[in-house]
Amino acid sequence: MDKNIYSISQLTRQIKETLESSFPRLWVEGEISNFKHHSSGHLYFTLKDEDAQIRCAMWRFRAGSLLFKPLDGMKVFVEADLQVYERSGNYQLIVQQMQPAGVGALQMAFEQLKKKLKAEGLFEDEHKKPLPLFPEKIAVVTSPTGAAIRDIVSVIQRRFPGVEILLYPVRVQGPGSAEEISQAIMDLNEYTDIDVMIVGRGGGSLEDLWAFNEEVVARAIFASQVPVISAVGHEIDFSIADFVADRRAATPSAAAEMVVRDRSEVTGQLNYYRQRYNDLIRRKIENYRDRMASLKTGYGFRRPQDLIFQHMQRLDELQRQIQVMTGHRLQLNRNKLTHLEQQLKSINPEAVLKRGYSIVFKDGKILKDTAGIKKDDDIQVKLRDGEIAATVKEIKPS
Repeated sequence: MDKNIYSISQLTRQIKETLESSFPRLWVEGEISNFKHHSSGHLYFTLKDEDAQIRCAMWRFRAGSLLFKPLDGMKVFVEADLQVYERSGNYQLIVQQMQPAGVGALQMAFEQLKKKLKAEGLFEDEHKKPLPLFPEKIAVVTSPTGAAIRDIVSVIQRRFPGVEILLYPVRVQGPGSAEEISQAIMDLNEYTDIDVMIVGRGGGSLEDLWAFNEEVVARAIFASQVPVISAVGHEIDFSIADFVADRRAATPSAAAEMVVRDRSEVTGQLNYYRQRYNDLIRRKIENYRDRMASLKTGYGFRRPQDLIFQHMQRLDELQRQIQVMTGHRLQLNRNKLTHLEQQLKSINPEAVLKRGYSIVFKDGKILKDTAGIKKDDDIQVKLRDGEIAATVKEIKPS
């Protein structure tokens, strides 16, 4: 048989060469589904539209450069190479880069991290530390060559000269800058005795400010025991660091105004309170002088001996009242005692005997009724002037 017969491998390889050579690197738009982030670091997912779908893979060294996290249902643009996977005979896209459709990758990453950290509670007011009222040492984490440090130093020296300013120089943009900023925050917490720190830089594009939107910086600020003021960009710029920090300043200059008070204003307030307290003390002294003058002209100071005699007379009156009340109480108690004594005498058994009655005993106990005695029992009868021993001959119930 002269037919040209292909093996499966040969056919698949020829299809692979034909497809891959016919479609150079291309951009594709679609919706992500069946997304899986493998433990190897590779990403596997499907891109689909209303009528079709295609499998995709993004290798770990490419996936590591993504600024946002791909999710099911997200519409994206991908730059990819068409490839045939020979083992299964399926074709797929090998993704080189990915961008969210409709919004930039940086903005998508910003929104995702903001949502994540907010859900963890890193933005809550209960975690915000108060700023010191009069800091003595202020640390600034920023570029040593940027306008931010010049503005901060100028404002602080103008408002409150004498405050110590410590610069921790870092890169504020570019690869590795977020790690430098977070390390600076941790070092300042561990090795110095600063009262507060300002972390920031001047304005710029979202890409320029991106170091302050990194998770490592946000978590370093949140973990700081030293109060942190975030001063990133211009007034309209917001960064993740702004939401996590204890205070947000619109600009570096605003941060400097926030961290120290104006000394002339403080001096004016101190002078005001000093004058106010002087006036209060002066009025107190005048009031006490008036009271002393009133007491000196009073009866007690003019005739002190008469005042003493009056108190002595009042003491005698009280003593007489006590004696009268005591005598009255004693007489009442005597009368009550006499009455009780008469009652006691009236129920005395001896008094009963004197009136002609007698008491019958059996075995030393008084007989109250006939139930406790029988014929031929020996009894004793107590009279007014003696006792009679007798024997019971007959019991007649009443």
